[in-house]
Amino acid sequence: MKLIYFAWVRDHTGCAEEEVSLSPEINTVGALVQHLAQRSDGYARAFENLSVVRVAVNQEFATLDTTLDGAEEVAFFPPVTGG
Repeated sequence: MKLIYFAWVRDHTGCAEEEVSLSPEINTVGALVQHLAQRSDGYARAFENLSVVRVAVNQEFATLDTTLDGAEEVAFFPPVTGG
């Protein structure tokens, strides 16, 4: 699965994207976030306030309850506004 990080989420994680293999119990966005937050202090900072992190699974907005079944790409980014 490809993970993509944008803006300050990328700054905290230290990478723009990465490929990961996940164990079967990491089957929702929420479980993925918990897993990532345990990787390092930078990842923990990136995901410490989930009210300001948006996520897309296969380029569709998602929530923490969204399943990762069939997911090829998960992107994390701050809220965006139009203008």
